[in-house]
Amino acid sequence: MEKKGHLQSINNHFFFCSWSGGKDSCLALYHAIKNGGIPKTLLTMLRDDGERSQSHGLPIDLLERQAKSLGISLVVKKSSWNEYEKVFLSALREFKKNGIDSGVFGDIDLEPHLEWVERVCSIVSIKPYEPLWKKARLDLLSDFLGLGFSATIVAIKQDVLDAGFLGKVLDENLIKEMEKIGIDPSGEKGEYHTVVTDGPIFSFPLQLEFKEKYVHDGYCFLNISASDKTDSIS
Repeated sequence: MEKKGHLQSINNHFFFCSWSGGKDSCLALYHAIKNGGIPKTLLTMLRDDGERSQSHGLPIDLLERQAKSLGISLVVKKSSWNEYEKVFLSALREFKKNGIDSGVFGDIDLEPHLEWVERVCSIVSIKPYEPLWKKARLDLLSDFLGLGFSATIVAIKQDVLDAGFLGKVLDENLIKEMEKIGIDPSGEKGEYHTVVTDGPIFSFPLQLEFKEKYVHDGYCFLNISASDKTDSIS
């Protein structure tokens, strides 16, 4: 699908980043910054209890540590899936009033995701920027790792991956292991989710504490938090 109404260049544009805390949104943020965009805020959607992010199940304290290391403010909004679009739009309207004219997204090749982004952004006259769109999935993984980013698997779809993958750090060996068992190693269809803990746009690495595993909406999650050790680095 051809992108419609997207920014071809983000140079000198003020932008928000749709932030999951995982590898794809992080890589999109990196490329937006390197291409001259000016990051103003990260936007993360939380579950309706306001305690964890919608898709990745990340706690607020960890999201705040990521934002602190990135040096970018964080905006969180809580919502059920049914109210997701309404709440997302309310955030975009606030951004628009504050001079943010574009949004950065980490979609790769799922057309329904792109269609949703285009439709919602057009409502508030914000231009989307999709730096990963239609790039080869394995190339993006190589790009992510080659740049020096670190990511840990924190959620797996129960019917495609074993819970033993939780807590593993994404690397070349893990990618090969996923390919061997027939799983798309990019996780573009939700096979797994990650949390990014370090990289070239982070001012300090995040240390994770692993807790219990739990099940939610067909996924098995690893309950994690940011270790207090991070404070001494920052």
